[in-house]
Amino acid sequence: MLQEFGKIIDGKEISTQVKQSIKDEIDSMKAKGLRAPCLVVILVGDRKDSHTYVRNKKKTASDLGINSIDVLLPEQTTQQELIDVVKSYSNKDDVDGILVQLPLPSHINEEIILTQIDESKDVDGFHPVNIGKLAMRGRKADFEPCTPKGCIEMLDRSGIEISGKKAVVLGRSNIVGLPVSMLLLSRDATVTICHSKTPNLKEKCREADILVVAIGKTKLVKKDWVKEGAVVIDVGMNTDENGKLCGDVDFDQVKEVASYITPVPGGVGPMTIAMLMKNTLESAKKKLLK
Repeated sequence: MLQEFGKIIDGKEISTQVKQSIKDEIDSMKAKGLRAPCLVVILVGDRKDSHTYVRNKKKTASDLGINSIDVLLPEQTTQQELIDVVKSYSNKDDVDGILVQLPLPSHINEEIILTQIDESKDVDGFHPVNIGKLAMRGRKADFEPCTPKGCIEMLDRSGIEISGKKAVVLGRSNIVGLPVSMLLLSRDATVTICHSKTPNLKEKCREADILVVAIGKTKLVKKDWVKEGAVVIDVGMNTDENGKLCGDVDFDQVKEVASYITPVPGGVGPMTIAMLMKNTLESAKKKLLK
C-alpha cells in the first residue's frame, strides 16, 4: 500500500465538532434546570493582541451557552490589587473557571498570580499543582493546559496512534513544550524534548514518528528535518516576509513528506479556545452533577 503524504489535520473542523458536543451538553444541563458554566477572564492592560484573544473567548463562550465575565483592569493595577481580584472570584461558588490573560505587565509576577487561582478553577491548566500532577504517574491533573490538550485531541480525532511511537517535541516552554511532552508520555509515547541548545537538532527531529514544533522560529523546520511518514503538529504562530501568518514549520515543503500535518492558520490555534471551553464545562460538571 502506497504511503499518503500531506493529509491535513483540520483544526477548524475538529474544534467545531468539539464545540458542538460542548453546546449539546450545556443545553442538556440547562434543560435539567442546572445553571450554565461560568468563566471569568481577567485582563490587565491594553495589549491589542490580548484584547483580541479575550473577545474571541467571550464570543465562543456565548455561542456555546457559557456565562463569560470579563474583568478589564488598567495597566497600572498593582500586584496586590490583582491578587485580590483573583481571590474574590476563586471564592465564588458559581464561578467554574478563572483565566488570567498572559502576558501580564512587567511589574506583576506571573508565577505569584497563577498560584492564587483556586486549582479547581484553573481551566488554563497552569497552576503549579496541576502541572505537578501532570508530571506524576498515577495522578490526574484537574485540568490540562489548553494548547497541549488540543494537540492530543487532534491526534486522537485523526485516528493517529500515540502509544509506542517516538515523539519529539521541539520547544520547552511551560505553556506548550513541557506539558505536551508530559501528555504524550502519559499516552505511552517515547518522548524527546529538544530546544535551542540541543546539538544535532535536525537529526533528532528526523527520528520522530510524531513531531510537535513550538519553538517560535518562522519556518524553521524544513523537509529534510522530517522523517517520511511522520505526523507534524505545528504550534508556531509567526508572520512571514510577506506579512502572512505562518508556523514554525515550512508547510509547503514538509507536507511532501509528512503523513499528516497541521496548517497555520487553521490548525492548533482553533483548538486552544475549544479546549478552554471544554475545561470550563468539565469544572462545572464536577460541581453540578455530583
